[in-house]
Amino acid sequence: MNPPTDTLFMLSESTSDCAASEPAKIDGARGRGSRAHAHVLALPLALALACMVASCSKKSATSPGLPPRSYLMGFAAGGPGNDFNVALQAIEMWNTRSDAAMFFSEPPWDSMLAGIRPDSLVIRNQLALANYYHGNGKKLVVLIDPENGLNRGSDSQQLVSAGRSITEPAIRQLFYNYAVAMDTILKPDYFGASAETNLIRGAAPAPLYQAVVTMISTVQVDWAWGKLGNGGSYLGVDQDRADFSFMQVLGLSSYPYFAYALPESVPSDYYTRLVQSAPIPVMKIEGGWTSANLPANNVVSTPDIQRRYFIREGELLDQAHAIGWLTLSFTDLDLSQIVLPPGYDVTPFAYLGLVDKSLVAKPSLSVWDATFQRPKR
Repeated sequence: MNPPTDTLFMLSESTSDCAASEPAKIDGARGRGSRAHAHVLALPLALALACMVASCSKKSATSPGLPPRSYLMGFAAGGPGNDFNVALQAIEMWNTRSDAAMFFSEPPWDSMLAGIRPDSLVIRNQLALANYYHGNGKKLVVLIDPENGLNRGSDSQQLVSAGRSITEPAIRQLFYNYAVAMDTILKPDYFGASAETNLIRGAAPAPLYQAVVTMISTVQVDWAWGKLGNGGSYLGVDQDRADFSFMQVLGLSSYPYFAYALPESVPSDYYTRLVQSAPIPVMKIEGGWTSANLPANNVVSTPDIQRRYFIREGELLDQAHAIGWLTLSFTDLDLSQIVLPPGYDVTPFAYLGLVDKSLVAKPSLSVWDATFQRPKR
């Protein structure tokens, strides 16, 4: 298997038969290197979804009079906290307002180090949910992040705890085995095998970044523009495109509220400039705008400012002729239920949802719904 890449998101289109063709590789990036991954669904939720009748869900009708959109729209499964019944309700809420779904997580390093086969893990943990998505006609995007999503300068916390690293060939082989299992069993339409590689290059020791290059890659848009305390000047993604030359789709990750006071301040070529010199399809994989003030991060926001971000994001993706708009956070996070290792804080990413932690709609949901009503080109 060619190593997938992740520069904004190395994405490749996948077929139902891995032996026939590689999945579309995504090169994607995440914001600021200190946010939590999408919640990994517990087995009870996967089993609950497996028991649901996929064919009974209804798709929202599009409005022919509206301008078409070029991009798929969707979410990753998860809820505000650890209650799988609430997570199930959240999935049902976004099922009718999406035509794509995403898996985004680190590999289960601890289980693989304990000797459990990768294909057994995928069958147990993800297959039922993937079948639910397929049964509802969703395009499926899979992104596996081999590095630490909460600290871009470090290996996964599970590997650190075990005294291991992706700099080891044996650990990289475990990753490849898991990636092959995810692709062949889940049959995604798009597949990516790393995130925010440009951010990792700037934050991690050189051997760790080189290990990521050996495996896969993605890039972070705000970092590429020099907006995350990394110089202030536009950097672009040329190095990422060179390091991960096999990518077929450039995955985008952006949390511009760390860089701009208002959504309207985000430049109109925020995405298009990245691929202007070397065109490649782009897909928004993760990102968003907080609906709450974040004094520790000097961020002032409101639910209405978040609503305006969704309007602006649609404009930017239209400008880029993007092929996808996916987001990890349909709901806000319930911080009282989030348990993280000491020193980690996900508060800056806790209020990105289109609904709050009680699943009450925010103003941004109406913008998403209006965009989704546009016919898919």
